[in-house]
Amino acid sequence: MNALASWLEKCPLVAILRGVRPDEVLAIGEVLVHAGIRIIEVPLNSPQPEESIAALAVKFADRALIGAGTVTDPARVAEIARAGGKLIVMPHADPAVVRAAKQAGLIALPGFATPTEAFAVLAAGADGLKLFPAEAFQPSILGAFRAVLPKGVPMLPVGGIDSTNVETWKRAGAAGFGIGSAIYRPGDTPQQVALKASRLLAELA
Repeated sequence: MNALASWLEKCPLVAILRGVRPDEVLAIGEVLVHAGIRIIEVPLNSPQPEESIAALAVKFADRALIGAGTVTDPARVAEIARAGGKLIVMPHADPAVVRAAKQAGLIALPGFATPTEAFAVLAAGADGLKLFPAEAFQPSILGAFRAVLPKGVPMLPVGGIDSTNVETWKRAGAAGFGIGSAIYRPGDTPQQVALKASRLLAELA
């Protein structure tokens, strides 16, 4: 079992905190970890993302896997590693970013939408695959991908995943889920985030 799969076994939800600010990220992270979520992603198009990643990495250390999302430039990987991030999430299938992540000792989760993209990033060392945008597909697509991809590769649908469809994707074979606005929107209070998290976890239970 690779490191990503080990974290997903603890909880299959990846909380995507797009737009979160450094001054609020610890309070948001606290309610997420308290709820049982163990993977938190701060997209790089958020305000001062490295500051938020660094704060989360220090606060939660071995309790949660902290990383960056929307990573499109291999050069950003070193910055994320210096901030304490251990996960690189991408919206696309760029082997160069995957290789940079693996060379830095980080977990790489690239986006993909076709078998060609999937095999290219797996050859570069990807630890899992992010099906993106998931709302463009039916959950049954996971079965078709599993038939040709190496056994045990974690696949995580991202985009349009919420409490109404998370169980359907789980039954189709998803190893985890990237959850954006269904768990956090800019301006949400920690209490609102806690409520959203509890609803999602209840569906998975």
